[in-house]
Amino acid sequence: MDRSAAFATKIRDALAPCTLGAWPTPLDAQPALARALGLGALWLKREDRAGGNKVRGLEFLLAGRPPRSVFVTIGGEGSTHCLATATHARALGHRTALALFPQPETDATRAIAGAMSGVANLIVRASSTVTLPWAILRAWRAAHHLGRGKPRWIPGGGADPRAVAGHFIAALELESQMTAPPDAIVVPLGTGGTAAGIALGVAWLGWSTRVVAVRVAPRVVANRWRVVRLARKTAALLRHAGLAFDLPASAVDVDVRNGMGKGYGYPTDIGERARALAAGSGLRLDPTYGAKAFGALLECGSRNVQRAVFWHTFAWP
Repeated sequence: MDRSAAFATKIRDALAPCTLGAWPTPLDAQPALARALGLGALWLKREDRAGGNKVRGLEFLLAGRPPRSVFVTIGGEGSTHCLATATHARALGHRTALALFPQPETDATRAIAGAMSGVANLIVRASSTVTLPWAILRAWRAAHHLGRGKPRWIPGGGADPRAVAGHFIAALELESQMTAPPDAIVVPLGTGGTAAGIALGVAWLGWSTRVVAVRVAPRVVANRWRVVRLARKTAALLRHAGLAFDLPASAVDVDVRNGMGKGYGYPTDIGERARALAAGSGLRLDPTYGAKAFGALLECGSRNVQRAVFWHTFAWP
């Protein structure tokens, strides 16, 4: 067992997550896509094969709760986080109350919304982001009547240090999957949990790899400060759990690039170009996260990047 796998085992022993996915997820080489992008090599980290990237964090967020516990969380009408939370909570015998805000309709959001309505116990829809706080309050109050005990709050996107530990483990998997560190890892940036885990993992591995987080949500929730703060809070959590984690705070870094376009959930020209290019190689991307992040790879060849990993986060329902 290599040192990364050994440390991942220690994290699981210390934080006692449940098991919701099959790990590690594959790392697939994509030589044809690499050539099309002007790269020397491209790999896909296939988080989609485990039900999407949110499953990593939910293993830690849903663990250790008594039967019929209730979880409350928020997201857009096409939130993969909300769908994954409702799906896995239900499988574990728990309940969910979701507060949702509107977002533009796409084939992906329609599929997610339809699947969500079949697994969530309660959905409260806000008419806009302005009325979202009221929707959250209604969902929280109603949650008290859905199951046993006090409801448990999960931040939007699962952006919690315990969840980030799951994404940190995902980054550690790369050490045994690659013969050498990549020049860059490209990942969508929404609420920041996945990017934080990757940045923390790259720092722990001692790699010089650049973590490129492509912002697809408003800057107030998707920004470098928040990603770095989540990573540092996760490091503190691991130390508090008794694990040796002597990593300088300055070692954690992330390169945030704006890919949002008109707004959250709205397709962009570069994202649609990237989505069409990926589709030619059989890779299906969603327009809200994956396509916009993949669009950054169209520019990587001109930024001294030749070996890149794309974090494929989206699993179609």
